[in-house]
Amino acid sequence: MSEETKKKKKIMIVMGKRKKAIASAIVQEGTGIIRVNSKLIDAVQPRYVQMRLKEPVTLAGELAKRVNIDVKVIGGGVWGQADAARTAIANALVNWTKDNKLKEAYVDYDRSLLVSDPRRTEPHKPSRSTAGPRRTKQQSKR
Repeated sequence: MSEETKKKKKIMIVMGKRKKAIASAIVQEGTGIIRVNSKLIDAVQPRYVQMRLKEPVTLAGELAKRVNIDVKVIGGGVWGQADAARTAIANALVNWTKDNKLKEAYVDYDRSLLVSDPRRTEPHKPSRSTAGPRRTKQQSKR
Protein backbone atom coordinates (compact mmCIF):
# COMPACT_ATOMS: atom_id res chain seq x y z
CA MET A 1 0.00 0.00 0.00
CA SER A 2 1.45 3.36 -1.01
CA GLU A 3 1.78 6.29 1.35
CA GLU A 4 -0.73 8.30 -0.66
CA THR A 5 -3.50 5.84 0.11
CA LYS A 6 -2.46 5.72 3.76
CA LYS A 7 -2.78 9.50 4.01
CA LYS A 8 -6.39 10.49 3.66
CA LYS A 9 -7.02 14.06 2.66
CA LYS A 10 -9.07 15.88 5.23
CA ILE A 11 -11.90 17.65 3.43
CA MET A 12 -14.70 19.74 4.91
CA ILE A 13 -17.81 21.11 3.18
CA VAL A 14 -19.47 24.26 4.54
CA MET A 15 -22.57 26.18 3.36
CA GLY A 16 -23.53 29.85 3.28
CA LYS A 17 -26.83 31.45 2.20
CA ARG A 18 -28.13 34.90 1.36
CA LYS A 19 -31.48 35.60 -0.30
CA LYS A 20 -31.70 33.10 -3.19
CA ALA A 21 -27.94 32.46 -3.37
CA ILE A 22 -26.43 29.29 -1.92
CA ALA A 23 -22.67 28.82 -1.59
CA SER A 24 -20.86 25.61 -0.73
CA ALA A 25 -17.19 25.78 0.21
CA ILE A 26 -14.83 22.80 0.09
CA VAL A 27 -11.85 23.21 2.41
CA GLN A 28 -8.65 21.18 2.35
CA GLU A 29 -5.03 21.57 3.36
CA GLY A 30 -3.12 23.76 0.97
CA THR A 31 -1.29 26.99 0.33
CA GLY A 32 -4.01 29.63 0.71
CA ILE A 33 -5.61 29.49 -2.74
CA ILE A 34 -9.24 30.63 -2.71
CA ARG A 35 -11.47 30.21 -5.74
CA VAL A 36 -15.04 31.39 -6.25
CA ASN A 37 -16.81 29.62 -9.12
CA SER A 38 -13.42 28.45 -10.47
CA LYS A 39 -12.01 32.03 -10.49
CA LEU A 40 -9.24 33.11 -8.18
CA ILE A 41 -10.53 35.51 -5.55
CA ASP A 42 -8.23 38.23 -6.97
CA ALA A 43 -9.96 37.98 -10.37
CA VAL A 44 -13.50 38.53 -9.07
CA GLN A 45 -15.21 41.66 -10.41
CA PRO A 46 -16.52 44.22 -9.42
CA ARG A 47 -13.73 45.27 -7.10
CA TYR A 48 -16.02 46.00 -4.15
CA VAL A 49 -17.38 42.45 -4.28
CA GLN A 50 -13.80 41.18 -4.29
CA MET A 51 -12.98 43.27 -1.22
CA ARG A 52 -16.06 41.93 0.54
CA LEU A 53 -15.06 38.35 -0.24
CA LYS A 54 -11.56 38.94 1.17
CA GLU A 55 -12.78 40.22 4.56
CA PRO A 56 -12.82 36.81 6.33
CA VAL A 57 -9.42 35.93 4.83
CA THR A 58 -7.90 39.21 5.99
CA LEU A 59 -9.25 38.79 9.53
CA ALA A 60 -7.94 35.20 9.70
CA GLY A 61 -4.41 36.27 8.73
CA GLU A 62 -1.92 33.38 8.72
CA LEU A 63 -4.61 30.76 9.39
CA ALA A 64 -6.03 31.31 5.89
CA LYS A 65 -2.68 30.52 4.26
CA ARG A 66 -2.78 26.90 5.43
CA VAL A 67 -5.92 25.89 3.53
CA ASN A 68 -7.32 25.94 0.00
CA ILE A 69 -10.98 26.90 -0.31
CA ASP A 70 -13.07 26.22 -3.41
CA VAL A 71 -16.45 27.98 -3.35
CA LYS A 72 -19.33 27.19 -5.71
CA VAL A 73 -22.21 29.70 -5.71
CA ILE A 74 -25.56 29.30 -7.47
CA GLY A 75 -28.72 31.40 -7.59
CA GLY A 76 -29.40 34.98 -6.65
CA GLY A 77 -27.69 38.11 -7.87
CA VAL A 78 -24.19 39.51 -7.57
CA TRP A 79 -24.52 40.74 -3.97
CA GLY A 80 -26.46 37.73 -2.74
CA GLN A 81 -23.79 35.45 -4.16
CA ALA A 82 -21.00 37.57 -2.68
CA ASP A 83 -22.51 37.50 0.80
CA ALA A 84 -23.25 33.76 0.59
CA ALA A 85 -19.67 33.04 -0.49
CA ARG A 86 -18.31 35.32 2.24
CA THR A 87 -20.29 33.44 4.89
CA ALA A 88 -19.14 30.08 3.50
CA ILE A 89 -15.46 31.15 3.54
CA ALA A 90 -15.68 32.44 7.12
CA ASN A 91 -17.46 29.31 8.37
CA ALA A 92 -14.94 27.13 6.53
CA LEU A 93 -12.01 28.83 8.27
CA VAL A 94 -13.66 28.66 11.70
CA ASN A 95 -14.66 25.00 11.35
CA TRP A 96 -11.27 23.99 9.96
CA THR A 97 -9.19 25.66 12.65
CA LYS A 98 -11.67 25.21 15.53
CA ASP A 99 -10.33 28.49 16.90
CA ASN A 100 -12.63 30.41 19.26
CA LYS A 101 -10.53 33.58 18.96
CA LEU A 102 -11.15 33.64 15.21
CA LYS A 103 -14.85 33.09 15.76
CA GLU A 104 -14.99 35.95 18.27
CA ALA A 105 -13.07 38.21 15.88
CA TYR A 106 -15.61 37.48 13.14
CA VAL A 107 -18.57 38.14 15.45
CA ASP A 108 -17.02 41.40 16.68
CA TYR A 109 -16.38 42.55 13.12
CA ASP A 110 -19.65 41.48 11.50
CA ARG A 111 -21.99 38.74 12.70
CA SER A 112 -23.20 38.05 9.15
CA LEU A 113 -19.79 36.50 8.43
CA LEU A 114 -20.84 33.42 10.39
CA VAL A 115 -24.64 33.49 10.39
CA SER A 116 -26.61 33.24 7.17
CA ASP A 117 -29.33 35.87 6.80
CA PRO A 118 -32.70 34.12 7.38
CA ARG A 119 -34.75 36.70 5.48
CA ARG A 120 -36.36 35.48 2.27
CA THR A 121 -38.61 37.17 -0.26
CA GLU A 122 -42.33 36.73 0.24
CA PRO A 123 -44.02 34.58 -2.40
CA HIS A 124 -46.50 36.22 -4.75
CA LYS A 125 -50.18 35.58 -4.06
CA PRO A 126 -52.65 33.98 -6.48
CA SER A 127 -54.55 36.13 -9.00
CA ARG A 128 -52.06 38.99 -8.59
CA SER A 129 -48.88 37.05 -9.22
CA THR A 130 -47.23 39.68 -11.43
CA ALA A 131 -48.08 42.66 -9.23
CA GLY A 132 -46.33 41.48 -6.05
CA PRO A 133 -47.28 39.74 -2.82
CA ARG A 134 -49.12 42.64 -1.09
CA ARG A 135 -50.27 44.80 -3.98
CA THR A 136 -53.96 45.71 -3.99
CA LYS A 137 -56.08 47.75 -6.34
CA GLN A 138 -55.84 51.50 -6.00
CA GLN A 139 -58.84 53.00 -4.23
CA SER A 140 -60.79 55.82 -5.75
CA LYS A 141 -62.43 58.48 -3.57
CA ARG A 142 -65.30 59.01 -6.02
